[in-house]
Amino acid sequence: MADTLPVYIQIHDAIKEKIEAHHWQIGDRLPSERELSVQFGVSRMTLRQAIQTLADEGILERKIGSGTYVARRKVQEKMTGTTSFTEIMLSQGREPSSRAVSYFFTSPSSSEMERLQLTKEDLILRMERIRLADGIPICFEVASIPEKLIKEFSKAEITSSLYRTFEKKGDRKIGGANQTISAMVASEKIADYLEIKKGEAILRMRQVSFFEDETPFEYVRSQYVGNRFEFFLEK
Repeated sequence: MADTLPVYIQIHDAIKEKIEAHHWQIGDRLPSERELSVQFGVSRMTLRQAIQTLADEGILERKIGSGTYVARRKVQEKMTGTTSFTEIMLSQGREPSSRAVSYFFTSPSSSEMERLQLTKEDLILRMERIRLADGIPICFEVASIPEKLIKEFSKAEITSSLYRTFEKKGDRKIGGANQTISAMVASEKIADYLEIKKGEAILRMRQVSFFEDETPFEYVRSQYVGNRFEFFLEK
């Protein structure tokens, strides 16, 4: 288990802190990647990874041929219930599966600490995976889970169906979730994972899931193939 943050996460946190301190305002264009990489003393690849993570979280917005901007707040549609990919697929008679991209324990970023109510002393499991239905890629998912909540579970129990594991082995009831959905286009990496073309439409969802006692247990950033998945809102 790692006890230090990866360099790109440190840069992610530093840029986020500057935005929160109003060093850059909503709609402001950030300095170029070259300028920022010099400022932080890192390679452009590391800097780009930090910028992309902030963009995936909806904090920054990348505009092709223009630059990177502090994202404007988008209209939010309230959704009810907690979205479980496994349960959704099974309810539709489709076979859910996952393809692991990464799985490691590390210190939480500032965004993860905020959403999961953690401190710098805590550890999280951060896992990246491709979720499939009947063998077809549906979404790319980055999930962050507090280590203290899952230390008694095996990797197989966590990756197969975390919600079922919590309810059957952890004796914890799943409650609601906060969800934010927005539209974007697929980056080259995401397009490769989801077997689509770069620039195709995708739906990005950020979700914090809670137990019935309102304890947050999971922060997920998902990118769904636009023509393979849709969200249904029931009021």
